Amino acid sequence: MRILKSGLLIFVILVSFGIGSEEKTDFDHVRKAVVQIKVYSQAFSAYTPWATEGVRASSGTGFLIGNKRILTNAHVISNAKYIQVQRYNQTEWYRVKILHVAHDCDLAILEAEDPEFYKESTELSLGQIPELNSPLIVVGYPIGGNKVSVTRGIVSRKEQSKYEHSSVDSHLVLQVDAAINPGNSGGPAIQDNQVVGVAFQVATKGENIGYLIPTKVIRHFLKDIEDGKYDGYVELGIGTFNSFNTALRKAKGIPDGLEGVFVNRILPHGSADGYLKEGDYLTQIDGLTIGRNGTTTLDKDARVDFTETVDDKNSGELIRFKVFRDGKFVDVEFKARRMPDFDFMRNRYDTPFDYAMIGGLLFQEMSRDLLGAWSRGGNTSGGSQFLFRYDYFIEDGMNRAKKADVVLYRKLAHPVNSSADYFLNLVLESVNGEPVNSLADLKKVISESKSRFLKLKFLDIELPLILDREESKKADSQIRSTYGLE
Repeated sequence: MRILKSGLLIFVILVSFGIGSEEKTDFDHVRKAVVQIKVYSQAFSAYTPWATEGVRASSGTGFLIGNKRILTNAHVISNAKYIQVQRYNQTEWYRVKILHVAHDCDLAILEAEDPEFYKESTELSLGQIPELNSPLIVVGYPIGGNKVSVTRGIVSRKEQSKYEHSSVDSHLVLQVDAAINPGNSGGPAIQDNQVVGVAFQVATKGENIGYLIPTKVIRHFLKDIEDGKYDGYVELGIGTFNSFNTALRKAKGIPDGLEGVFVNRILPHGSADGYLKEGDYLTQIDGLTIGRNGTTTLDKDARVDFTETVDDKNSGELIRFKVFRDGKFVDVEFKARRMPDFDFMRNRYDTPFDYAMIGGLLFQEMSRDLLGAWSRGGNTSGGSQFLFRYDYFIEDGMNRAKKADVVLYRKLAHPVNSSADYFLNLVLESVNGEPVNSLADLKKVISESKSRFLKLKFLDIELPLILDREESKKADSQIRSTYGLE
């Protein structure tokens, strides 16, 4: 009985990991292309924008893809001050420079400065999206050592999911059951000697659930940077509603059996702004039928949201819809374009936070990082307004009239601002009657004002905050010295 159980166990393992596929992998070729990355980084602080946080040491993985390029995750090298790389069997660390970073899809390209680094190296090629239940290996340098590590697993799901690095963008991901640990990030997932994904994040709930960036997303990134710069993903800029409700379909005159979804929101400045209309019934995108749940066929294994088709496009490429509008079929096409309006909702890296100060009162444009600082600080004054404006700034079209909300987020205490607490975490509407629609507007008003007083009007607050302009200016000099802003 004991021997039988052991035999059964071995059989299960061989079937689960597809030993036949493993034999196709030339591991010596793979490990000569895989790179360990050592990073020293220093992040900027949204709450204290004149200072930086402490230096942090971390590590990750990358791999060579040709032309001396090292592909890795953006989060591996974000806020980096100094980066070094080393390959299998090398004893020396080599300095690299960052060529391109794409925070919205968590990818980056590095290049070693010393040609010696590439001696006897190999390069990995990109494969296609693997099938469900197919085996693969994940190669990298996870925690616990500087030797290359291999874990095995299978592709367990294909879906669109949020990329945590930006906290906003959603793209296609591959879910695998291979162990992915810190340090694995940026490492290749290999199937049949080709890269089928890049390890980048894990599920916080569940065991051994890891995620890969598929080659579809990698190729989009590589195509984008062909002109020497990264432009970023385009946005369709609409909200949709499924068409399961039979009564709604009849009320809208949708023919029986016609698949599609209703457009219920057009976002300002999106690609569809001015081309699609609320109430349109989208039936096809680029010739692909859109289901009643808003999905199209990715391959034989999965259906994904139809916006995945837009994800494949670069700025300027055409998006083509077949639309049922006012009882007729019409063809609508327009160019894909990026929406910078969403940038304030993304985590920010590599750049300092701009701010303005008046009498020790600190102002910034609303952003995800500022919201995080506000939450960690336990602030509540004006919180509902802050949260509502953040969540609905684009969806409710506030971005059509202004670039950004400017928020009074912090006070550096001084007698000149002793009565300003009430206005903390509120949105600044105007100064001396001049509307403030961006931080640049505020700086311009302050620098050009000749009035004795600055009348700061906040959104939804009747009484303004009044500051003596000259006294505030003198106080700012003292505050910069006292609080170390210089």
